Amino acid sequence: QVQLVESGGGLVQAGGSLRLSCAASGRTISNRAMGWFRQALGKEREFVAAISWSGGSTYYADSVKGRFIISRDNAKNTVYLQMNSLKPEDTAIYYCAIGPYVGTPINIKYYISWGQGTQVTVSS
Repeated sequence: QVQLVESGGGLVQAGGSLRLSCAASGRTISNRAMGWFRQALGKEREFVAAISWSGGSTYYADSVKGRFIISRDNAKNTVYLQMNSLKPEDTAIYYCAIGPYVGTPINIKYYISWGQGTQVTVSS
């Protein structure tokens, strides 16, 4: 069974940057799409970004497009989320999750094996 561990969250001022990592263990994720999601206090979990198994296709929520970059290193079994120009509304717990073998969906229902999340707080 695969386990996901997110890291890299923290407190940052608006306009700053953070790089989140999602390290997988127990099984390779190199043949699966991967996604990042976030959940702000009192809100539903929402899609942030997704990447195909090869890294050749990426998708972003409109709210983060142009500011966030998702990438992966299959040799390290790790997925990243580079977050730039952070805004207070980006404050949330960020989760990574494993997607399907085929396709790169943005719908949360296609993702499984969630990590425990990492807190990102952006101060104004």
